[in-house]
Amino acid sequence: MVILMFTNMFSLFLLLFFAILFGPMVFFIVGQQSSAVVERFGKFARVATPGLNIKIPFIEQVRGTVSLRLLQLDVAVETKTLDDVFVNIVTAVQYRIIPTKIYEAFYTLDDAERQIQAFVFDVIRARVPKIKLDDVFSKKDEIAISVREELEEMMNEFGYDIIKALVVDINPDARVKTAMNEINEAQRLRIAAMERGEAEKILKVKQAEAEAESKILQGKGMAGQRRAIIDGLKESLSEFKDSIKGSSTNDVMNLIMMTQYFDMLKDLGQSSRLNTLMVPHSPGGMKDLNAQLRDAIIIGEQMAKSSRAKPSETGGDVNS
Repeated sequence: MVILMFTNMFSLFLLLFFAILFGPMVFFIVGQQSSAVVERFGKFARVATPGLNIKIPFIEQVRGTVSLRLLQLDVAVETKTLDDVFVNIVTAVQYRIIPTKIYEAFYTLDDAERQIQAFVFDVIRARVPKIKLDDVFSKKDEIAISVREELEEMMNEFGYDIIKALVVDINPDARVKTAMNEINEAQRLRIAAMERGEAEKILKVKQAEAEAESKILQGKGMAGQRRAIIDGLKESLSEFKDSIKGSSTNDVMNLIMMTQYFDMLKDLGQSSRLNTLMVPHSPGGMKDLNAQLRDAIIIGEQMAKSSRAKPSETGGDVNS
């Protein structure tokens, strides 16, 4: 019984010894979202999937592992635009290895990231110099699509799938940024000035239209007033002739003119800020008003001449 137990323990120990000694040469583990490339005598044999895998000791070996996860590579490219402005463009390329093309991805390219970076440099430096700086910002999606299409066409042969290409940053020189901001500010100020001028123009036009309509209404009111005066005069003349026998139309008109004349003098007297030249006149001599005006003008001219002649008669200096 003791010998049997000893034999079993020895066998277990021996099995454990060989497992520890030869286990790493027989068993290997592949992580999740990864694949291992197994070679037999240096030649590709198979692709090991995630989990516990077995290989033939001394005959097969794990040459390497590849990640099947989504990877991202940021590429910064310095180039110039159509208007000769240097700009730094940062492009983010998202890619992964195609599970059915692990052999091509592992054996074809020595450094996939450098290859992707070279293609990004080539596409951006071929496209951006054809675009002005202002358009680079608005056409960044077109640039990203061009990068993706170019990479997808070339990298698919090597077992890589290009998921997305994004232009994540556009950095011109700091002085260029300042100049762009100043130009933008000047344009906005010019637009604001134009809008302000249009507003003032509309206001003045509306004021002119209102003034024109006001004058039209004033003219209509004045015309109506004159018609009312004429109608009133007609009625007054008729009543005056009927009331006072022997009166003529001229007598009535002289009376009305006298009344309006005194009303005018009353209005002038009520205005304190009005400068009025009063000429010699007689309320009863309305027929001689033209002669009185002519005589007043002649007298005024004679007085002006006499005032200019006085300094010369005395021999004095006018300026003194």
